[in-house]
Amino acid sequence: MNQTAIIGAGIAGIATAIRLQIAGHQVIVFESNSHLGGKLAQFESQGFRFDKGPSLFTLPKLVEELFELAGKKPENYFQYRRLDIITKYFYEDGTKITAYANPEKFAQELYEKTNEPTSVVLDFLKKSKRKFDLTADLFLWRSLHQAETWLNAKALRGYLNFNQLDIFRTMNQANEATFQSPHVVQLFNRYATYNGSNPYQTPATLNIIPHLEYNIGAFFPEKGMISIPKSLGKLAQELGVKFILDSKVEKIIVKNKTAIGLKINKKDYFFDTIVSNADMVSTYQNLLPNIPAPISLLKQPKSSSALIFYWGIQREFPELDVHNIFFSADYQKEFEAIFHQKTVFDDPTIYVHISSKICSDDAPKGCENWFVMINVPNNEGQNWDEIIDRSRQNILQKLTRNLKQKVENLIITEEYLDPRRIELITSSTQGALYGNSSNNRYAAFLRHANFSRQLQNLYFCGGSVHPGGGIPLCLSSARITANLITKKKYN
Repeated sequence: MNQTAIIGAGIAGIATAIRLQIAGHQVIVFESNSHLGGKLAQFESQGFRFDKGPSLFTLPKLVEELFELAGKKPENYFQYRRLDIITKYFYEDGTKITAYANPEKFAQELYEKTNEPTSVVLDFLKKSKRKFDLTADLFLWRSLHQAETWLNAKALRGYLNFNQLDIFRTMNQANEATFQSPHVVQLFNRYATYNGSNPYQTPATLNIIPHLEYNIGAFFPEKGMISIPKSLGKLAQELGVKFILDSKVEKIIVKNKTAIGLKINKKDYFFDTIVSNADMVSTYQNLLPNIPAPISLLKQPKSSSALIFYWGIQREFPELDVHNIFFSADYQKEFEAIFHQKTVFDDPTIYVHISSKICSDDAPKGCENWFVMINVPNNEGQNWDEIIDRSRQNILQKLTRNLKQKVENLIITEEYLDPRRIELITSSTQGALYGNSSNNRYAAFLRHANFSRQLQNLYFCGGSVHPGGGIPLCLSSARITANLITKKKYN
């Protein structure tokens, strides 16, 4: 059997392990933390349970596919529901918009609240689907670094419809040209943050993202986001994958331009194949210090990060849903602060996720568990203690103003996560949540390949390499990486 080692038990590492174990490899996953899932982690405090990381679940078929490959029924391991309301939006002028999952109902809501014609909204969502259909097979499901990706019928279809990809306008330019309402422009500009980018810089091609929510659906795992790595970890172990926790890899052993093993706790272990689910920059700097790194890729601008407060709230808010957004009154200045001034705007857009709206056990009776997040720059040595204190006060003031309730008085337990801690816990370079940013039209081509051009038998998966960060893209990364490895093995 091919002996394969995977560095890191993030969602992509677990998914790659499952695919390779099914393909006949004997897989061992080494994880420096004491839990599986990487950024998909949880903690409990005073009766409240919090998912620490990602809180939105889309494209559930990518999870179900792994169980089906193993000949298992997904529902025996993992259950989820489709949300009827995707997000509730709150604007500083008092406008409130409910983003219904049903496109027609959502379009009608926008018309009633902003006078945006329903036909414009529905046409936008149809074009979003069209963009996704044209780009997904080329950019999301295949390696961009293999000739066969560019020489097939689906690629030709993409070339013939290149003008529909809207690659030469920014997301904001395209949305301002489409919608008459500034509220609707801001709502759809928000989707740039799904991969840590700036809507005033990132190409309008990323207007494919709304398709995932409104045409396919936004979903919620019945036992919280943590159930994704838990269920996949259970499947992997049943298949024979071995997880070695609390084991930090110190070095990738290289001989004759081939990756042959790992150094862990000062001992050498040898393998036929090695996959790094660690951050790409960290892999080169810490695990391959004697191998020339692809400097141009390592120096690419990084995505934004996050400042997250986990608040146990001693009250229920019926006006809130699972996902809630309180918009900044000046979105452009907010992104200018994040990406150019490398600081946090005093009127930040606030995301509040409340899993106890569905999972009642996540909070004591009559209470709610608030995951309160703002977008912030990645870590470049800012005075984070000052930024955290100032941002906390600005967040509380904004929530109090919008909800007409002094939120600070309701907090009975509190923790926080900032870019420094994200970098420390997950080894994500500079605490960037999505690896490189997507703030230019060539970003898809400026991510590291899922394989090494310098070293044989070394592969990469996860959010810092192709196709990028977020649960769906990490699962896609696992599929691409496993396919590259198994093709080499069997051909």
